[in-house]
Amino acid sequence: MPPISFIEVLNRSLTGPVSSEKEFDYKVGMKLRELVKKYDIKYNPENPIPSDNSLADDVFKAAVEFYTDVGTYCMDTERRITFTEDEIKEGIKNVPHATLFGEGNEAKFFSARTLESSEHPWCHVGAGIAVSSEELLVKLVEAFASIPETDSVSVPTLTEVDGVPIRTPPLEVYGSIRMIALAHEAMKRAGRPGLPILNLVSTAASQIAGIAATAPQFGIKPTDGWLVDAFPDLKMYNDVLTKAAYLLNWGANIGACYTPLIGGYSGGPEGTAIMSVAYSINGIMVLKSRYQLYYVSNIVNGSSSSRDALWALSVSAQAISRNIKVPIIHLSYQAAGAATEMLLYEITAAILASVASGISVESNHPSKAVLTDHIIPMESEFYCKVAHAVTGMKRSEVNELAKILLLKYEKDLNNPPKGKKYQECYDVKTGKPKEEYLKFYKVMEKKIIDLGIQIE
Repeated sequence: MPPISFIEVLNRSLTGPVSSEKEFDYKVGMKLRELVKKYDIKYNPENPIPSDNSLADDVFKAAVEFYTDVGTYCMDTERRITFTEDEIKEGIKNVPHATLFGEGNEAKFFSARTLESSEHPWCHVGAGIAVSSEELLVKLVEAFASIPETDSVSVPTLTEVDGVPIRTPPLEVYGSIRMIALAHEAMKRAGRPGLPILNLVSTAASQIAGIAATAPQFGIKPTDGWLVDAFPDLKMYNDVLTKAAYLLNWGANIGACYTPLIGGYSGGPEGTAIMSVAYSINGIMVLKSRYQLYYVSNIVNGSSSSRDALWALSVSAQAISRNIKVPIIHLSYQAAGAATEMLLYEITAAILASVASGISVESNHPSKAVLTDHIIPMESEFYCKVAHAVTGMKRSEVNELAKILLLKYEKDLNNPPKGKKYQECYDVKTGKPKEEYLKFYKVMEKKIIDLGIQIE
């Protein structure tokens, strides 16, 4: 059976079953509840990182059945884009298990991982968090690129260009082009000009601005990566499909990006685990992605570190790792702010869940990534060092560590500490950490090592 082409996907967005958005949402909720019961999928808060392969496989089977029945909803045409089970299985069979990113000395394959693998995870470092100045953007990207474990970079978002707030698509084009130039200058300073950028184009909120800034004359290369978002739950707009069409015709690397939400139409962690895997299938069938990035979070506290979010992340990651084998990153949102003890505990718990469950990681996103300038490079380096230190650990081992960490922070998830911004912890001129922050970091590093995680 030949794989389904993107043009056929667009055809099905015009000819698929008609549905109102309300009917689609209802169908999503009903089908997930039916499948959670059918496959007897049960959340166990005592084991936030389970070691049950049959549970992971049942979640995968439920996701295939769910996606076959429900499909993806096109908001503009009010039709469902659906596929048969055979078409889905053929799509999964042909998914790329590795994708080449970067140029020159930094050219490298990002490969799918396996459960408890001894292969280091791909470390995607940085954040699309807003920054208040071009000077700070350069300092941050230079610091991210200087971390030895960094495999790719996520560039922060500019909030203004030449003093004008970026609030419209034309300004997003200017801001995006400036952002890309600054990021490349920063990577040159770090001695790694060929590092790939995988969050293109973060300063462009609109699809039209993202397309406009995506061209070789602006310094972007097909060996970078573009995130193309599906909206909760499993919805697409035509402008998103337009961006995918443009990138596919350019031969660029599309990264399917999605946000499974505990407490939304997915229901509890069981339905969210199934939905996460269904999103992954959507990335393959609709977006033709060559890598994926997702972030499970709890709709109540907005973090990926709650006990139920760690469980949904672990189970979905294990289902994808065992049955789909696509290069995939989990981005974890932390409730706590930068430069707080709670943040580093949340970071460590999320890394344990991701790495042992067979996927790769993106570095820290403190304060749920909503506060300008609240990002600290040494905490991104901490993220990478922990990710390498726990590589190869068994799920049963990391589960026990996660339970210890949860006791340290989960009571504060609904009222987390705000933390500090970059300028309070670093000298902006030199890009070096201040003495007070270094003392804090050393104390926290020792606490993590005392848990048995040997950070080098």
